[in-house]
Amino acid sequence: MNFYLLFKSIHLIAVVSWMAGLLYLPRIFVYHAQNSSEIKVSEVFKLMEKKLYFYIMTPAMILSWALGVLLIHSIGFEQLSQKWMILKIVFVIILTFYHFYLGNILKQFSINNNHHSHKFFRFINEIPTILLILIVFVVVFKPL
Repeated sequence: MNFYLLFKSIHLIAVVSWMAGLLYLPRIFVYHAQNSSEIKVSEVFKLMEKKLYFYIMTPAMILSWALGVLLIHSIGFEQLSQKWMILKIVFVIILTFYHFYLGNILKQFSINNNHHSHKFFRFINEIPTILLILIVFVVVFKPL
């Protein structure tokens, strides 16, 4: 069995799962911000946000990182000297900071302390899309 391809496949599945959460959680925040005055509705959003963040997004992020490091190890750490790889890692680090930023927003919602409008969440919802596009192009074309 080719373990490299197995790990690469699982890595891609984890990345897709993580990206789905990074795109969906801010969308839930949009609706939560629009309905925060309705207690029952707000509680449902809090539960959805918590489950998405802690049961799907965070494990998928950890698995993405772990398998990414394993894949780099298997092809050789000298690959880290390539500019395209450095750029990819920088973009993934930014996605990771974005992930934890969403976790902080989740905490604010959980204590009814959100200060952002639904428009703000619509705006930040574009961040992972832009980073995903950049990562895919950097990995596929290796322009540097």
